Amino acid sequence: MAAMGAFLIWGALPLYLRPLLGIPALTILAHRLVWCCLFVSLWLAARRDLGSVGIALANPSTRLGLLGSAALIGVNSSLGYFINPLVNVLLGVALLGERPNRVQWVAVACAALGVAWLTVQAGRLPWIALALAFSFGGYGLIRKVIAVDALTGLAAETALLTPLGLAWLAWEGLQGAGVFGGADALRIAWLIVSGVVTATPLALFAYGARRIPYSTIGIVQYLAPSLQLAFGVFVFGEAFSPARAKGFGLIWMALAIYGADGLWRARQVRAARVPGP
Repeated sequence: MAAMGAFLIWGALPLYLRPLLGIPALTILAHRLVWCCLFVSLWLAARRDLGSVGIALANPSTRLGLLGSAALIGVNSSLGYFINPLVNVLLGVALLGERPNRVQWVAVACAALGVAWLTVQAGRLPWIALALAFSFGGYGLIRKVIAVDALTGLAAETALLTPLGLAWLAWEGLQGAGVFGGADALRIAWLIVSGVVTATPLALFAYGARRIPYSTIGIVQYLAPSLQLAFGVFVFGEAFSPARAKGFGLIWMALAIYGADGLWRARQVRAARVPGP
């Protein structure tokens, strides 16, 4: 449920970003870093657990891992959303020793075919999307295996990245291009809320990734781009060609197969636990 919640929030992110049209992407990213760091710090302070960040960063191996995850989380892309789940499955199998069953492999194959079809429709090899997919896949892998809880790890990551965000915002201010100098009050409030919008799904993702197979994370992740597609078509009126429908159809088939297998296995487990007459 935590992992699904994270991907549902990321899927709805276009609704949040739409009112910020006209603000440069790097400016939005810098604000998200700064306000996310502040929000998570206040969250930990309310739990009287702010010292856990210092403890985590004091450990050399944990600090190195969080530095790596902080660097990897700083990027994103559209087609990368579709490739990334397959990367997660690959990492789960190759590095974590996970073994999907035959039905799950069929689901993965359907998703891979869908992504391959979308790549062909794009007309070129998506190098940027591939780089971003592997970067987020690596981020999730680090957060799954590193010995730090979800909220503390997120606070440490944002603390490491926030100086970059502050430096960018300061430079924009010196150039007279800062948002706070010219944006209306609603947009300023919307940027401040970005701390909650950024922190919540990342914390849910880190929590969920540590508790379920990483290959399952990969399949569940298709919720985000599917929901973004729905908003693009039905809310923003974007075109959805039959060629793209074929690729998405295979991805949705993969979700249905994986989900049905999970429900069937859960029922089998429950039935085995019920004592006989």
